[in-house]
Amino acid sequence: MRASPYTSMVNNAALGTDGLLANMRNSQIEELLRVNTLAPVLLSKYVVRSMMADGGGRIVNVTSIIGFTGYSGLSVYGATKASMIGFTRSLAREVGPYRIRVNAIAPGHVPTPRQRQLWHDSAAEKRLLELQCLPDRIEPQDVAQAALFLCSDAGRAITKQCIAINAGSL
Repeated sequence: MRASPYTSMVNNAALGTDGLLANMRNSQIEELLRVNTLAPVLLSKYVVRSMMADGGGRIVNVTSIIGFTGYSGLSVYGATKASMIGFTRSLAREVGPYRIRVNAIAPGHVPTPRQRQLWHDSAAEKRLLELQCLPDRIEPQDVAQAALFLCSDAGRAITKQCIAINAGSL
């Protein structure tokens, strides 16, 4: 893969607070919306200006398969991740004429320290692995490699896509 001569940005910061909507504090909901949706939209606004002046660029928004599938106890998180998929597709149309490619990647269960806190035990992780077509865990480097591909010249003809990195999970 050859690096692209254009500026690239990967929006990856997120909170994954879990809990039933009916029991969540308003402040928790607002924080999830600010970090997972508002912050990447505003950051993109300012980076896009520079990319337009430079004649192109790459934006990759990291979302989640929860944005497609939903998951009990993650309704607000799922809403923020689904909003990033819609944002990706609309922004790609908006800035495509300026040679700015905008894509998203939607990881499945990646066993990071934060994920381990959410799933609480190895039995839950085992059940998640059983839902995958592939028996291997999704590792953080799998997600990073997808982002690198989309930011490289190899991904020059790809925009407005959301690629699931989920080992074929439901």
